Amino acid sequence: MLMSTKTPLSKRMLELLQKHFGFAHFRPYQEEVCEAVSLGKNALLVMPTGAGKSLCYQLPALARGSTCLVISPLVALMEDQVAKLCAWGLRAERIHSGRDRAHSRAVCEDYLAGKLDFLFIAPERLAVPGFPEMLAKKTLGLIAIDEAHCISQWGHDFRPEYRMLGSRLPLLRHAESKNASPVIALTATATPDVQRDILTQLGLERADTFIHGFRRSNIAIEVREVAQGDRPERIVEILREEGRRPAIVYAGTRKAAESLAAAIQGASLYHAGMNKEDRDRTQSEFQSGKADVMVATIAFGMGIDKANVRTVVHAALPGSVEGYYQEIGRAGRDGEPSRAVLMWSYADRKMHEFLFEKNYPDAGLLDKIFLKVKHHPDGPVMRDELKESSRIEADLFDAALEKLWIHGGVLVDSNDRVAPGPNAQWKLSYAAQSEHRLEQMRLIARYAESHECRMLYLVEHFGDKNDSGKTCGICDICAPNLDRLRAPDAGETLELVSLLRVVDEREGQSLGRVHREGAPKLDRKTFEIYLGALQRAGFLTTEERSFDKDGQTISYRTAYLTTAAIKDQDVALRTRLPVDVPSAPRSRSKKSKATAAAASVASEASPQLVAALKAWRLSEAKTRGVPAFTILTDRSLREIASSAPKNLIELQSVYGMGPKLVEKHGAAILKVLSP
Repeated sequence: MLMSTKTPLSKRMLELLQKHFGFAHFRPYQEEVCEAVSLGKNALLVMPTGAGKSLCYQLPALARGSTCLVISPLVALMEDQVAKLCAWGLRAERIHSGRDRAHSRAVCEDYLAGKLDFLFIAPERLAVPGFPEMLAKKTLGLIAIDEAHCISQWGHDFRPEYRMLGSRLPLLRHAESKNASPVIALTATATPDVQRDILTQLGLERADTFIHGFRRSNIAIEVREVAQGDRPERIVEILREEGRRPAIVYAGTRKAAESLAAAIQGASLYHAGMNKEDRDRTQSEFQSGKADVMVATIAFGMGIDKANVRTVVHAALPGSVEGYYQEIGRAGRDGEPSRAVLMWSYADRKMHEFLFEKNYPDAGLLDKIFLKVKHHPDGPVMRDELKESSRIEADLFDAALEKLWIHGGVLVDSNDRVAPGPNAQWKLSYAAQSEHRLEQMRLIARYAESHECRMLYLVEHFGDKNDSGKTCGICDICAPNLDRLRAPDAGETLELVSLLRVVDEREGQSLGRVHREGAPKLDRKTFEIYLGALQRAGFLTTEERSFDKDGQTISYRTAYLTTAAIKDQDVALRTRLPVDVPSAPRSRSKKSKATAAAASVASEASPQLVAALKAWRLSEAKTRGVPAFTILTDRSLREIASSAPKNLIELQSVYGMGPKLVEKHGAAILKVLSP
């Protein structure tokens, strides 16, 4: 007779699972997390939407006894969780801005009397004088921090009010005690960098980490490059197909959401600009099945537990890979086949750049405000007075002041008094966060342009070390829709062959150089499409590279051949281009186009900047004992003078400035350009 391998703890866990939640078995990875936390270990759990994260704090909380404090930034999620726990016969309550004082006072009394299994609070409650001290009067069985990526400034949804958790936790968990309350931080989206930062911010460096389950084998992902004006019609076509509903359509703006909702028959609308009653109504319609399409901004989805969503459509490029993954994870939570479709174009990238400039003002604006606060003769200054004296446009001022506060450059009290902050290095911190946000934008664009298996790309992005590493077999890369691809014509074949020959001459070149030398007639967008066709055909592979220069990380891609012998006819037979890509332009020769471009740049370039750059180039050439043209070509020099790049990243996009030149001369060139 075989002996049972179940430990007393695992048996106890299973009994609680069946008794309180009605489940016969654990989902994958849940049991090991529950056991670790039940034993009093701190933990970080990163597991995708729909994988059962909530149980990983609920079950250990019951096993440990005493109240479990759950800190969550989302009111909708709180309400949903409290309702479910109460339906299971457990004692759960919540305190947030939507509840009145009398209710909150009664909840506090129940908490102190030991009448609650779970107490949910919003993070900003910890800033209320006396509230943390009230919580600390009892020993908590467990502290659960939901949506933990909000703690990290490197996360995709950083919330400033989460910053205080690290300083409040020692009091709440009685850290000086031998029986300190364990902490579990939970999130569906955290890259390895964010995972490390969460633990650091919470002071839980020795916590057990569980990073599991990012592969969703039932979701077929598809990325389509579609002009913005054509997207409503394409989305309507998709949702007409059998089995595509229920569906969620994510729009980039409120205006776009309203327009799409009007175009899709039977669709409900949800965005943050609607009043609470209308949001609750449309959410209820979708949850109950009364509406089978929800058109929404990213404000929708948290706390929604609708298992049978068959399709998630992104009608615009998302802001980050993390946010995108969380949103497509709302499809197919019942395990049935589902689809995720992303529509994007170059115009989406420009929109993100516009929003970035609004949300991350130039550091000079922050410094202007900082200096006014630092040198104010009467000490702390009122916010309105500061705004008026700064003479900065209102929205920009608000964004700049918030960033100054986040990074410790200033302190803002509850009376709107602004004083110098504790962080003298706030500029470095702000620059790092700004660059990280830019990198998030670059990564989602690279994902859209990528020709790797979509699901494997996402799994690797989140660092799931337990994954099989296999391609998914169902995305648009693994199983392309041949109806939307065509063979290249004769002119396109010549361009493709030219690209391969340039790479063959010297592998590992940056893509910028491959573009310039192999296909100068193609615009960058078309070049990337050609590059993708060669990757799909198995001729090329690319690698991400970077180098650090003056505190900035400069990223670029390099190209390598994967096939030893390539014939022109192989390229014509094996590559496929999207049907809507225009044929390669052949109206002017390479020489005539280059000459015209150079003349245009020359006419726009500042003579003073050109002269200054030439003087620098001559000095550099004398120092090195080489001809001046080997330092920088005349055309590149004029391109730099014309575009006047402000940083190393912008400099790398200038004609002729590859990664090696930027690394060698970038800082000196920017110094010449600075006033």
